[in-house]
Amino acid sequence: MENNRAVSYFDCIVLNNFCNICNNEFQCHFFRICAIMGNEKGYKYMKITYFGTTTLLFDDGKDQILFDCHFTRPSLPDYIRSKETVSDTALINELLRKHHIDRLRAIFISHTHHDHVLDAPYTALQTGAVIYGSSSAMNVARGGNVPESQMVQFADNTSYTVGNYRITVIPSLHSKPTILNNDLGETIDAPLVQPAKLRDYKEGGSYDFYFETPEKTYMIRPSFNYIKGQMDPYKADILFLGVAGLAKADAETERTFFAETAAKLQPKLIIPVHWDNFFSRLDVPARGMVPLVEHTEVVFFKLMQYCEEHQIDFVVQIPRTSITL
Repeated sequence: MENNRAVSYFDCIVLNNFCNICNNEFQCHFFRICAIMGNEKGYKYMKITYFGTTTLLFDDGKDQILFDCHFTRPSLPDYIRSKETVSDTALINELLRKHHIDRLRAIFISHTHHDHVLDAPYTALQTGAVIYGSSSAMNVARGGNVPESQMVQFADNTSYTVGNYRITVIPSLHSKPTILNNDLGETIDAPLVQPAKLRDYKEGGSYDFYFETPEKTYMIRPSFNYIKGQMDPYKADILFLGVAGLAKADAETERTFFAETAAKLQPKLIIPVHWDNFFSRLDVPARGMVPLVEHTEVVFFKLMQYCEEHQIDFVVQIPRTSITL
């Protein structure tokens, strides 16, 4: 890599990427990312596994933590028909086993649309993890018979310690409503029991997470939106940036979005999230968003341009892959 800043941060990034862009959908048949940091004495590595949408598993070798929890991916026709849905327990069990999710301490929920929270109750029951979230997230947990001892209703601008991790909850804004989500600001006011209609998973308020470890800082921003000045107090080594909506954004919205996120946080690396089609199952090749909603190839192009101009490393992580930082 020619960028000296990048070389000092990464010893190497190996990408084996065989993909094609067809019919405005990003289809990847094989994608493996391996990022190896410098071997500073005493440095502790972080393994991050991406399960699509905004579900991220952090693992420092001792404790694990999930941000959002969405493995079951009902189809778009099921969503449109308001079909009642349950968690795919066989798939979840398979993923827990294959990815050695056996030290999970916490699940932080960014908001309560189904593609962020659907599988949190079952996963918490299987692992003993504590669910942290809004009042709406607590009602999703109660509907899944999660014990109150495994539930924490978090407070705005409050930090929580889990193992060697420190997580600060930052009030945020969901991306602008589309034909698929016009319930922004609505809450889940009673326990939501499965089987449940996907549209019953109301937004319930949106949050970002500032994630600190002894070695690095991460900002997880699930939605394509911003609150002016909100990121002023923070700097992050790595930014997980929600990009659903970037393709259709006009030039001024795009400029302001980046100015209020990446420019404020000054990350060394940006990894986009919420770019994939969350109506497509996790056991088939990854696809970009439904073209009616978003054009993923344009999203990646716009983000590439920003990162290139500002000398920021940019990596696309495919669902069910891990990266070690």
